[in-house]
Amino acid sequence: MMMNHTLKSQCKVGPGTIISGKWHANKYTVIKELGFGANGVVYLAKHKNTQVALKMSDNGMSITSEVNVLKSFAKVQGSPLGPSLLDVDDWKSNRGTISFYVMEYIQGPDLLSFLQKKGRSWTTVLFLQLLSDLDKLHENGWVFGDLKPENLIVTGPPPKIRCIDVGGTTIQGRAIKEFTEFYDRGYWGLGSRRAEPSYDLFAAAMIMISTAYPKRFTKTTGGVSQLRKAIQQKPELLRFEKVILKALQGHYTNAKQMRADLLDQMVDKRISDPPLPPIKATSPASSQNSVKNAKASQPMTRQTYRKKRKKSGWKEFLLIAVILGILYAWYTFNKLL
Repeated sequence: MMMNHTLKSQCKVGPGTIISGKWHANKYTVIKELGFGANGVVYLAKHKNTQVALKMSDNGMSITSEVNVLKSFAKVQGSPLGPSLLDVDDWKSNRGTISFYVMEYIQGPDLLSFLQKKGRSWTTVLFLQLLSDLDKLHENGWVFGDLKPENLIVTGPPPKIRCIDVGGTTIQGRAIKEFTEFYDRGYWGLGSRRAEPSYDLFAAAMIMISTAYPKRFTKTTGGVSQLRKAIQQKPELLRFEKVILKALQGHYTNAKQMRADLLDQMVDKRISDPPLPPIKATSPASSQNSVKNAKASQPMTRQTYRKKRKKSGWKEFLLIAVILGILYAWYTFNKLL
């Protein structure tokens, strides 16, 4: 969704422009435009030798809404979901009074650029982190809405995924405010535009597909059939086919479920029951021993594995820590070259 040209022209300023707050008297020098959307223009600016992101709009209600989102993010315990809010004010220009807010400037490549440069080995780790962050957001009553690779920045080291552009973030139960068609389940005919966790999880699945199709692809038949074919044509997506399809079809009610399934795929790669051995005529004693040996040697089923994993959550933490350690060491080594 693009903003109208009238709104952009009202908020259009050039490099070197000084934005002076009417109420707090803070001054911000514009460096360059970072982007624009349905409700305003975002600029890279400088304040006391610190780079910040400044968003301005003539829609005061839109600014208030986004500021409330950032304030809610600040109350969420754990890893930061979005940029920190630094200032909210009005700028009295020759075009009239324009509302603006200032936030932390998050530097780094977007998700797809990072994976293209550093390798697909980071994909699962970053998505596990993204799903944890989405779960915190959903628990606090919000849906990100316009979730797409361009709104996901990887900072670091160590690499960490951060969400930017909260303009589409919507209170659960309402209609999604902003969306990008390729990542919108309504566009694919796979659900409504009601703000609920499953809406974000659909988008997360589409972002996983985008890691193998960075230039996206054109909608033809639409629906799950076209998306399933796209998954099956890429070996790197086949491994996560069940997880992606469940998210696309709205089978997950929260991010924890999707994260658990993704972790299972990462750890056990489809543990399946083995075929039963042929029955041989043996004596009662040897028969009992055979049964015991068969039970002892029988691989763990997926269901048993899940039960066991739930009882030992620390193993999950240890596994991810080891993977992160290896990937970070590799990342640091390549950076030094």
